[in-house]
Amino acid sequence: MKKTLLFTALAAALSFVGAAQAGEKLVVGATPVPHAEILELIKPELAKEGVDLEIKVFTDYVQPNVQLNEKRLDANYFQTKPYLDGFNKGKGATLVTGVGVHVEPFGGYSKKYKSLAELPEGATIAIPNEGSNAGRALLLLQKAGLITLKNPTDALATPKDIATNPKKFKFRELESAVLPRVLDQVDLDMINTNYALEAKLSPKKDALILEGADSPYVNYLVTRTDNAHTDAIEKLSKALTSQQVKDFINKKYDGAVLPAF
Repeated sequence: MKKTLLFTALAAALSFVGAAQAGEKLVVGATPVPHAEILELIKPELAKEGVDLEIKVFTDYVQPNVQLNEKRLDANYFQTKPYLDGFNKGKGATLVTGVGVHVEPFGGYSKKYKSLAELPEGATIAIPNEGSNAGRALLLLQKAGLITLKNPTDALATPKDIATNPKKFKFRELESAVLPRVLDQVDLDMINTNYALEAKLSPKKDALILEGADSPYVNYLVTRTDNAHTDAIEKLSKALTSQQVKDFINKKYDGAVLPAF
């Protein structure tokens, strides 16, 4: 009997130690570049603080929010606040932004032309088809003087909201992840920087038009209201806004990604 009790106590102690070593598990959804790369960077530091970070990589902008809302993820890191606002409104969700980590200046690319001035009348411009990403592309084109919008500040604008289009540009709306694949099929391709980097494009060198460092489109850590202030999320937030991350972003992405803290 004593041996049984001793064995049970020892097993319980080992189980406790194993759990402590494993840490509190945190499943975070992210797109590959730069989000998953940044999360991989801080994974060892979080482990030292008792957080077992599992990174779930997505190649689209829809499922990370869907799965977070369904509690299949604890957080995600890939999006701007206007995009999140659009998701919340469309799905009746209440996901919330946490710390702002970085800005990815949005850009327009072309394999056919070397400047925006060369774009011919009737040129085809590819833009994202998701909420604020479409608006972001159109706002940038408006800033370049290529079009004007009915509401010059509408972050959720679509081609239907274009007021003037002097050169009669045609717009091709595609999922963001697909845009790099059609670069040689269109005259101007408006691509999110994370997908541009995956396609081996250099925003600073290759973009004909690019947002500046003053871009309001910060990429945030996003959680639910029920777990936004848990200990593990707080540790993750601190790690994402550390000097280590800032130095990594500045060195690795050479201006294609900019720290937002």
